[in-house]
Amino acid sequence: MLDIMQNYESIRQIIHDVTLMNNRFLNKALDGNIPATQRMLRIILNNDKIKVRKVGVQQWLQNLYGHSAQLDILAEDENGTQFNVEIQRNDEGASAKRARFYCGALDMHFLDTGEKYEALPEAYVIFITENDVLKKGWPIYNVQRCLTDNGEVFEDGSHVVYVNAACQDDTPLGRLMQDLNCKDPAKMHYKELADRVNYFKTSKEGGIYMTDIIEMYAKNYAEKVAEKVAEETAHQSNVEFAKNLLAEGMSEDFIVRTTKLSEEEVRALSAKQSA
Repeated sequence: MLDIMQNYESIRQIIHDVTLMNNRFLNKALDGNIPATQRMLRIILNNDKIKVRKVGVQQWLQNLYGHSAQLDILAEDENGTQFNVEIQRNDEGASAKRARFYCGALDMHFLDTGEKYEALPEAYVIFITENDVLKKGWPIYNVQRCLTDNGEVFEDGSHVVYVNAACQDDTPLGRLMQDLNCKDPAKMHYKELADRVNYFKTSKEGGIYMTDIIEMYAKNYAEKVAEKVAEETAHQSNVEFAKNLLAEGMSEDFIVRTTKLSEEEVRALSAKQSA
């Protein structure tokens, strides 16, 4: 019974701790959720006229001749504009080349055979990043092609946006980033997001859909435990090796260079053998 209760408490803690900066959780919150997606896009793009008509998650854009792309969130407004939103906690996942690839993937997917290039829809690739990937201290970065000679915008309809989730000031965008990093739906600013988070975190029905997130956390925890055990085993092997070297009369400096033990550890081992 104790193990069952401990597992239950662990599961409840995982559900409590997860935030919308977890891409799987954000996918659940926004899947088919037009009001929340619309609110998010309006704030990020500073455009209250955006009217989302459909939204899906984990959209797979297949490329038969090369690298394919799986999009976290893909929304479309009433004008046909495409919005791809990606949560990135790893800086490498939001590189400039990845942004370029995703823009191209959207273009290839939404232009049918025989259509003119002018039929390409306006497209936004939006990275919400845990850290300030572009390192200028800005809350948001809007990227568009331009004429380098005079800075005039090159109107090809493609846009890349980086949102710095570490910037959580008292602005609409800053409050949205607070919500994405908030564990408690009661403390969130935007009702469209708070209601969905509350559903998954507090209702029995919502909790059923949290299984894959719980499994992901369990897997990560198991990997960390295995890594710790491996490190402890390796350390103990180095300790035994160092003891053998000391018994053979090897110098402490040599042992420090040969093993991964610190000078303090080797000196302590030497002192014990000399005692």
